[in-house]
Amino acid sequence: MGRVIRVVLVDDQELMRVGFRMVLGAQDDMEVVGEAGNGRDAIKLAEDLRPDVVLMDVRMPVLDGVEATKAITEAGTSKVLVMTTFDLDEYALSALRNGASGFLLKDTPPGHLVSALRSVASGDAVVSPSVTRRLLDRFLGPGGGELRDASVLDVLTEREREVLVLMAQGLSNTEIARKLFLSEATVKTHVGRVLAKLELRDRVQAVVLAYETGLVRPGDV
Repeated sequence: MGRVIRVVLVDDQELMRVGFRMVLGAQDDMEVVGEAGNGRDAIKLAEDLRPDVVLMDVRMPVLDGVEATKAITEAGTSKVLVMTTFDLDEYALSALRNGASGFLLKDTPPGHLVSALRSVASGDAVVSPSVTRRLLDRFLGPGGGELRDASVLDVLTEREREVLVLMAQGLSNTEIARKLFLSEATVKTHVGRVLAKLELRDRVQAVVLAYETGLVRPGDV
């Protein structure tokens, strides 16, 4: 038996939590260790239980999922995967900016949800290229937000900038390696250096920063 992934479910709708619990309970490598109906209770549960992943709704009473995500990721207690009903959701974007390791739509097929939780628990980020790009296009496109000073990227080498662009376009390490004629191990090293130099938690924040600085622009493929 491998390591069991401990998950806390956070959603103000009990029916949603029941559904998630049934899906995760059917997995040999997952255990739901707690549930909460608002962000404040989620922070307390994460602090007390230190689960591997918090599956977090973003729109909730008392304290929303964005503030809860920020508190949990800053404390370093758990990874956070946010769930949203709408693919173009400013709450989801805020959650990504505040440390979430990705987001999924609530109608995501069970198999994708399970796969995403495994990815986040292992330290990866869940970046859905099409949904993430549409979300960022909307809020960082024309009239959708001010770009950050691109000089923050000056610490990167030319190759690292190339890798960041491809990450932002949703390519996996394997796909980046193929495109740049590099080994996958070399790409992984470059990704690690990009994250370290830019002081980012994961690929999701790298994607957000690439858009925010204009390195990747709305409509880029």
